[in-house]
Amino acid sequence: MFLAWNEIKYSKVRYLLIIGVLFLISYLVFFLTGLAYGLAQENRTAIDSWDADGIILPEEANGNFNMSLFSAEELDNIQADEKAILGQTPAVIEKDQEDSGEDRLDVRFLGIDTEQFLTPDVVEGRLVESDGEVVADISLKEENGLNLNDSITLVGGEQAFEIVGFMEDAKLSVAPVLYTTIEAFQEIRFGEPVSDDSELAISAIVVRSETDELDQITIDNDQLELIPIGDFINDLPGYNAQLLTFVFMISFLIVIAAIVIGIFIYVLTMQKVNIFGVMKAQGISSGYISKSVIAQTFLLSLIGVLVGLLATLGTALLLPAAVPFRSNELFLIVVSMLMIGIAILGALFSVRTIVKIDPLKAIS
Repeated sequence: MFLAWNEIKYSKVRYLLIIGVLFLISYLVFFLTGLAYGLAQENRTAIDSWDADGIILPEEANGNFNMSLFSAEELDNIQADEKAILGQTPAVIEKDQEDSGEDRLDVRFLGIDTEQFLTPDVVEGRLVESDGEVVADISLKEENGLNLNDSITLVGGEQAFEIVGFMEDAKLSVAPVLYTTIEAFQEIRFGEPVSDDSELAISAIVVRSETDELDQITIDNDQLELIPIGDFINDLPGYNAQLLTFVFMISFLIVIAAIVIGIFIYVLTMQKVNIFGVMKAQGISSGYISKSVIAQTFLLSLIGVLVGLLATLGTALLLPAAVPFRSNELFLIVVSMLMIGIAILGALFSVRTIVKIDPLKAIS
């Protein structure tokens, strides 16, 4: 470590360039990781907030939430520790009917029974108390300027709703969620209110088990299927494709970073072959020199990665609310360790060159 650090201090410009390259690569990797995680979360935060173990859909829906529709009376055929009905439909809203199309927003309406466990945690305002009220994801306030008591209407329809509350982290397939009553969902979906509870249609039944075991949940209807909540999230349209795309991008960037640092260290090692030969002739072992090169690589990659991490966290504070960026401590730690570890592996090529140096040929 002594030799490695002193050489870095002696050739500041040369090693600052290497640190600069590592900083740029690590900054890009961390930023893409934050975007990937943020985008993935915006597909599922509403579902995660349910803290559910499973979801029940008709078999004919093939796990597709948008294609699911069945009678709310099926709730009586479900045996579970906790169960809740849910209606879901995409919609387009605007602040009022006089607004231009530029103010129209794609949202997801979720109809619930407020006495069941799907009731959202309100951070501002209150829960819905009637069919003409909604609790909205707070992104509609932060990004679109909607506030408490604002009135919104459905595009192409006459239904109007008042925003009575806001909640955090409530998005489904990237669209903000609006919670309302199950009766209001019925009118949004079919254009008319339900006249009899026996005619009430829902999209799903969400269930919980105290033991977190799905085999404790039984369904007395062969036309319905129980899907683990994790599998349901993975089958959301586009979710896995987005996730895999970013995972491959980040993985390739980490490998490229390792190759780049390995090439830099190898070139520097070849430039110092004569110096290493003299050191060997003086009795300094190949092992000591090799450890110095590895320690040098560790220091360079550590500094570059830390600066990249700090720059990423600083950038996150300046990003607008519309950018789906989220930091995850575990991901950042794992990515940092991978980049440093693979950079050290890349330096092992230089170690092989050091071991093969012949002191007599190097100084001749």
